Amino acid sequence: MRCSEDITASTVPIASPGDPRHHGSRSRVPPSRRPRRREGRDGGYVTAETALVVPTLVLLMGVLLWATGAAVTALQCSDAARAAARAAARGESEETVRGTALALAPQGAEVTRTRDDALHRVRVTARTPTAGPLPAVRVATEAVAHVEP
Repeated sequence: MRCSEDITASTVPIASPGDPRHHGSRSRVPPSRRPRRREGRDGGYVTAETALVVPTLVLLMGVLLWATGAAVTALQCSDAARAAARAAARGESEETVRGTALALAPQGAEVTRTRDDALHRVRVTARTPTAGPLPAVRVATEAVAHVEP
């Protein structure tokens, strides 16, 4: 072999700085041109699970709101019956006792008052609000107060 032969013809050409093969900077392929990797065969399971879970959560939330409304109705009836029984025990008139109960009870409530010897009983009955297919439930509470001297 002669020393004067050009050895650059047999070597790999040197990359210029703008060339992606340049050693000084690594090539970064934009995300839109990267091939998509499939990490298994579960591509549609998340969608199917979401399609089942979301309606279930919405139904659960509706039932919880309906139950909360029923509890609030029961508390309002209880407060109304207690206040009316105290008013009756103090000797207030029938109209005042009924007005006290209806002021605290939910709209559309029914009030009944009975007296047994030294006890006044007031019963307040109301219906819970409905929520879609969930029915209205009848709630009744009763309070008893001893006649005040």
